[in-house]
Amino acid sequence: MMRFFIWALLAQVCCVCAFPCEAHEDGTRWTPRLIRDEPRWKHGGDDASITVVEKGLKVTVPPDRTWWIAAANRIRLPEHVGKIRLRIAELGPGTKWFMRVYGDLRTPGQPRTVGFFQDETRTGVVTLAVDPRLLPQSDGPLLQVQLGVAGRPGAFVVFDSLEFLPDDDRPKRVRVNPQPGQRDIECVTLMPNIPQPFAMRDWHALAGAYDRFVFDFDAKGQFLPLIWIDDSRVHIDRPAFGLPSYVGDPHRKSGPRHESITTMGAVLGATVAGIDKRRGQHDYVLMCEAYYNIAGGERLVLNGVHTRSGGSFWYEIWPHVVFYALADRYPGAGRMDATVRATADRWYEACWAMGGDKGTPDFDHTAFNFRSMRPVDNGRWKEPDAAAGIGWLQYMAWVKFQDEKHLQAADWCMQFLQQRKENPYYEILLPYGTLAAVRMNAELGREYDVDKLLQWCFGLSDCRGGWGVIATNWHGYDCHGLLGSVDNRGGYAFTMNTFAQAGALVPLVRYDDRYARAIGKWMLNLANAARLFYPGALPEGHESCAFWKGDPKGVIAYEGLRYQWDGKGPYATGDPVVMKWGPATNRGLYGSGYVGILGGIIRPTNDEKILQLDCLATDFYRPAAYPTYLYYNPHDTAKQISVDVGREPRDLYDACTDTFLRRNVLGKTTITIPADSAVLLVLPPSGGRETRQGDKTLVDGVVIDYRRFAN
Repeated sequence: MMRFFIWALLAQVCCVCAFPCEAHEDGTRWTPRLIRDEPRWKHGGDDASITVVEKGLKVTVPPDRTWWIAAANRIRLPEHVGKIRLRIAELGPGTKWFMRVYGDLRTPGQPRTVGFFQDETRTGVVTLAVDPRLLPQSDGPLLQVQLGVAGRPGAFVVFDSLEFLPDDDRPKRVRVNPQPGQRDIECVTLMPNIPQPFAMRDWHALAGAYDRFVFDFDAKGQFLPLIWIDDSRVHIDRPAFGLPSYVGDPHRKSGPRHESITTMGAVLGATVAGIDKRRGQHDYVLMCEAYYNIAGGERLVLNGVHTRSGGSFWYEIWPHVVFYALADRYPGAGRMDATVRATADRWYEACWAMGGDKGTPDFDHTAFNFRSMRPVDNGRWKEPDAAAGIGWLQYMAWVKFQDEKHLQAADWCMQFLQQRKENPYYEILLPYGTLAAVRMNAELGREYDVDKLLQWCFGLSDCRGGWGVIATNWHGYDCHGLLGSVDNRGGYAFTMNTFAQAGALVPLVRYDDRYARAIGKWMLNLANAARLFYPGALPEGHESCAFWKGDPKGVIAYEGLRYQWDGKGPYATGDPVVMKWGPATNRGLYGSGYVGILGGIIRPTNDEKILQLDCLATDFYRPAAYPTYLYYNPHDTAKQISVDVGREPRDLYDACTDTFLRRNVLGKTTITIPADSAVLLVLPPSGGRETRQGDKTLVDGVVIDYRRFAN
């Protein structure tokens, strides 16, 4: 999983640019003829490395250099750019080319670079779709357009044309929220109500098939079986188990060389999907205690049995999130509860050491070293969304143990995010801090800025390049809703991150129902597009490791999905084979294991385009709750759906409208969902006593609505 560190490093590499963009000047409107305006591109009047020849703009690597850039300053791009199209007339041997835009793209006074084409060797016409959030969509700032070449001295490229075009594939959408009281998430407004082509997988069945396949010790075939027993007994006096992070990893097939992100993720995914991982030949839940690193003095749940803290916040916090979730679902199992408390104390100590003793801690660091009790800064990247992950851990610990220091630390973390102006999203933690903030608002009366946090979860990161939620059609496939990089060669979405964000944000609507419609619409897009991570979902030739036949049912996803690779798109792939890390395939178990999150949340209804989303499936450490389901109707007309309330009589309460839809219902019934609207259905027992506690509405002492927001 080295890609996280490499990407983080690249995200922090600034453009070395001596050609400032002066936004106060009128500038020049971009037209294709500017590609042959030679003086505009030169760094200086005598720059012989940039010339206009018969075929177009020629950029050559000068002596003693390995790259060069032609830069056109004070350019104003056309409005509503949706595509970039170039024609490469000629490319020298061993040469790569790139195209970038530089300037105040999002925040005045904070210039940044967006690399649209990178390390390209293609010639002829090349096109990519542009996320509408990457470039100004109105009369925006003046920018610098960069056309570059990389290679040995003398390497060259000739750019024949460059066009900024509208995206004709993006449907015209009226951004009017039709549902009173519901709030928009900007990214979700860019998504279609009904993604195309529409093909919904049975996520629950897929989660079960994945579990059976990867936990099969008798599986036969190349690289099989995947699972092994680890009898190293480093931290516990009983065996553990291992799974490779990628299929065909020669370094991870025996002994203690396994990652908790992969193994615990598979146990959690199965658990959320309804599979008891304590039953059977092995107790896989107790095996996860092997990651509580005590032998080295860390006293933390880490990514490996020999791992040490201080490398990366997310690698050291995310295993705790997964472990805490398992401890919630298997209460009293082994020493898991004690481990939750001990590690929560450790993270409280980290918060204190990062500034909690003086007020709000500072999480603008790369990691925290628990041996020295000091934050780590590697000078290459920072992971400020650590505040979100630690905040979730601390609030969950407070809910379970009621130790005030954990609530204090949770507040410290939320205050750091509250005060911050720039999006801190680095990898996977921000949505969990957002859920914690929403719960603290609902349960304790805090007033944290949920809207800012949610916009961050879906927006573009300010600490990691173009990291965010995809809101673009890729070569005729709506890939809206997936999570990853929106600008890495047109986009690169990741399986694990997509599934993990769904797990954090679906339960959020229980505590703030104003976002029910937005989350419901996003989940419909995500659930439709996530099928593209899997083999066989795209045309032949659009996946990188089709040679592996050991998974005939296609239950192991690729690490990710690229906008384009080798001239084909979308393209299911990953980093190991390209970067030659060792694994023989790009099929990633570390992400696939979390498929159970979708498997536990999503069920079909009588309308294939209206999903039933279980809001309790990933709501860990929650108080008592009645069954709660989110439904979003994407159609332009009202629809009736069937709901099975079970054998006990129930009332049907819609938290979005603060009304009871029906009373005293048994078995199957129907509800009507208005066009382009959501229903957040809570099913309390019929005849229960209704009471109010401040903003909360309760039935028999159990909350059914945390706050009645004014419509």
